[in-house]
Amino acid sequence: MAIVQRALISVSDKTGLIEFARGLLELGAEIISTGGTARALREAGLAVTPVSEVTGFPEILDGRVKTLHPRIHGGILARREDAHQKQLAEHGIAPIDLVAVNLYPFKETVAKEGVTLEEAIENIDIGGPAMIRAAAKNYRHVLVVVSPKYYSEVLKALRAGRIDEEFRMLLALEAYSHVCAYDAAIAGYLRKIWGETERFPSTMVLTGELAQILRYGENPHQRAAFYRAPQVSGACVGSAVQLAGKELSYNNILDLNAAFELVREFADPTVVIVKHNNPCGAASAGELAEAYRKAYEGDPVSAFGGIVACNRTVDAATAEEMTKIFLEAVIAPDFTGEALAVLATKQNLRCLKTGPITGQTGDLLDVRKVNGGFLLQEADRETVIPERMQVVTKVHPTEEQLAELAFAMTIVKHVKSNAIVVTKDRQLIGVGAGQMNRVGSARLALAQAGERARGAVLASDAFFPFRDTVDEAARAGIAAIIQPGGSLRDEESIAACNEYGIPMVFTGMRHFKH
Repeated sequence: MAIVQRALISVSDKTGLIEFARGLLELGAEIISTGGTARALREAGLAVTPVSEVTGFPEILDGRVKTLHPRIHGGILARREDAHQKQLAEHGIAPIDLVAVNLYPFKETVAKEGVTLEEAIENIDIGGPAMIRAAAKNYRHVLVVVSPKYYSEVLKALRAGRIDEEFRMLLALEAYSHVCAYDAAIAGYLRKIWGETERFPSTMVLTGELAQILRYGENPHQRAAFYRAPQVSGACVGSAVQLAGKELSYNNILDLNAAFELVREFADPTVVIVKHNNPCGAASAGELAEAYRKAYEGDPVSAFGGIVACNRTVDAATAEEMTKIFLEAVIAPDFTGEALAVLATKQNLRCLKTGPITGQTGDLLDVRKVNGGFLLQEADRETVIPERMQVVTKVHPTEEQLAELAFAMTIVKHVKSNAIVVTKDRQLIGVGAGQMNRVGSARLALAQAGERARGAVLASDAFFPFRDTVDEAARAGIAAIIQPGGSLRDEESIAACNEYGIPMVFTGMRHFKH
């Protein structure tokens, strides 16, 4: 006896539908179907039984009710044992052995420009999830297929006459995940549309679509994968397309994200180079190639093997500069054909295209996993606004210094705290990252800058607890300082700046990045 004698197929995504249905028919299965799926099968010359013939009841309420009927759900949920089979026989219900269902295109609908709430509501599938859940619950007797990617594998197993329990469980697990992601998308959309003021609901479901199984995680003994957030659009690592180079690693993706999220903050042509999730080079200039040269020259030792992000299309001149050293990856809105040809001389160099940067994406939350749970917070999207800076010293910075201070503060926001950066002429020349005390970070940044620190500016991601950072900055020749302020000893730091004649600006906004 064939494993599948009756199959119910009702799909919105009709990829591979005809081939799959034809394969089932060749194996002797009867196909039951609904609406557009039945029509597509008939147009392909395939035999199909309408659901209404099985239920003895027409589709009603503009198609809202088609499969919600005991003759459908009884056939799906019945165990293949005497008691259930007896009840099926009493009511004239035949078992259903395979359910191939994918759901109304809710995510695609709400992603369209100008979609109305009514359109979104009508694309909330009811019967589909019910059938999927029923088939998955009865996985020992019913194959549930929610994605065209499984069609060929299912047909192959059926032709071989072998469907083991592990395969059935795999399909059931995929089914539950599919429905969970679908419901999460609906909840997320309605929460946004209905203006829920509470961003952190009592239950939070995070969903993602598998984009890539990675070779390993941070270290070779750790398994890893990359998932994309399906509801996020716009220029970002998640939606980037790889144009060239070898497979991305876990660490590559982390660093690409760090680099691109920093470079997108700037309006002028800007290049950022990241190593180990911290910027080691960053610069803005009139031309992208010049910005890259300045970013590289900020710390040429650390730039080797780095991840590069650009906020402009990479041209041939910039690509030529990039090929002078070993780089892991380059991410940018686009690449000219000439640039890709130049970069192709570096066989393993990964090139990722994000599309135009048109502001931030809709991904408004940061998620951090901890053992036994996860932390959720609003993404730090605040930027430095020169007009809101508060000059707290007797000496005021020049307009040029104010612009440089804003540049430095934007960079320090993306450095692991405790964080200090030193910049000059829109070029990052010193970084102190992740130290346990702030003056330690300052010493590292100033030591890296060396003589270049004279006339440069210094930015801190949080307040100075003591005046020692100001003293270090003065000895190095720093010309201006920017920090959030808010320490109990602010007056000591202000007094120190007044002693040295260094203008200092408070922003009133901390930018810790742990």
